[in-house]
Amino acid sequence: MTFQSADLAALGWTPFFNAQTTFDELSALCPVRVMAVHRGQLAVLGDGVDASIPSHMPDAQSEEDYPTVGDWLLIDRETLRPIRLLERTSLFKRRAPGTGRKLQLIAANVDTLFIVSSCNQDFNLARIERYLVLAKEAGVQPVVVLTKSDLAPAPEDFAAEARRLQPGLLVETVNALEPDSLGPVRAWCGKGQTVALMGSSGVGKSTLINTLTGAAAATQSIRDDDAKGRHTTTGRALHRLHEGGWLIDTPGMRELQLTDASAGIDDVFEDIAGLAHTCRFSDCAHESEPGCAVQAAIDAGTLDAQRLGRWRKLVAEEAFNSQTLAQRRASDKAFGKMVRSTVQHKRKGDWK
Repeated sequence: MTFQSADLAALGWTPFFNAQTTFDELSALCPVRVMAVHRGQLAVLGDGVDASIPSHMPDAQSEEDYPTVGDWLLIDRETLRPIRLLERTSLFKRRAPGTGRKLQLIAANVDTLFIVSSCNQDFNLARIERYLVLAKEAGVQPVVVLTKSDLAPAPEDFAAEARRLQPGLLVETVNALEPDSLGPVRAWCGKGQTVALMGSSGVGKSTLINTLTGAAAATQSIRDDDAKGRHTTTGRALHRLHEGGWLIDTPGMRELQLTDASAGIDDVFEDIAGLAHTCRFSDCAHESEPGCAVQAAIDAGTLDAQRLGRWRKLVAEEAFNSQTLAQRRASDKAFGKMVRSTVQHKRKGDWK
C-alpha cells in the first residue's frame, strides 16, 4: 500500500518512510510528523491530524528512541497514542550540558543544512568547518550561505575562501534583505524539503529566515559599532517556507558540540587525513616526528598551518565529548590517584 497523499508529501513523506510501513499497520495507524517539542508533548501534523500528543514511546531503550523535531511517527488513529518511531534519514544530536552528559536530540530528517556566515568581520572559517563536520556526520547536504553581500566591496573573495575548504563545496552569496537575491538558496526549499540553519550570532540568520518564510521574526537593525543584528529565536519547531518546504532554527542547532563525529572530521579534513596515512609512523602526532607528511606539506606551502590547528582542536573536542561518563570518571579517578600518590611521596621525602 502506498500512503502518499498530497498532504503527507508536502510534509516530507517519501518512499523511504513509506517502505517502513505495512498495509495492516496503516489500516489502524496514521503517519504524522513532529512539528514541535514542548516539555513532554509533541505537536504533530499529518493527513487530517493536527494535535498535541505525549512524547512517551513504548519500548524505548535509549535517548535516540524518543522523537524530536522532524521525526515521523505512526500513531493510533483513534487514541492518537504514539506507537512507533520510523527510521530517520538524518539526525543532529549533541551531548547535553551538565555532568550527566546525556544525549540530546536536536532535529531529524533534515535534507539540507544552510551554514550561514557573513561577508564582514563575522566571517569565520573555523565555524564553517565545524558546521561542515556536523553536516557530513549527519548525512545532510551542506550549503554555505554568505549574507550581507551588499555591504562588502568584494563578496566573491569571501566565497572563494570558503570554497577552498573542500572541493565541490556549495557556496552562495546573498543579500538576505532582497528576496530576489535568494534564488539559488530557494532552490533547496521546495515542497517537502526540510532545511536547517547554523551560524553564529550577528550573521543575519533571522533576516534570512524572515525573507524565506515571509514572517516577521523579532529582528532589529544592525548596530553600527559591530555590524551585528539583534534577534530572538523561539523554541524548536518546523516553520513553513514560502516555496513549500520546512525550516528549523533553534538555539540547540547553533550550540552543537562535536560528538561521535570522527567520520565527519575525516571527510571535511580529507587533505589532512590523506597526508596522515602517509606519515612514517602510524601514531604520528604531526609535530616534529621524522617522516611526517603533514609537516612536510606545511613546509612546502601546500597545507595551511592554521587549518592543521583547527583540525587538532576539533579532533580533541570530538574525543572529549564522545568519551562516556564512565570512562571520564575512571580517567579522573586515575588522575586523582596519581596526584595523591605524588603528594604522599613528597611528604615522605622520597623525592628531593
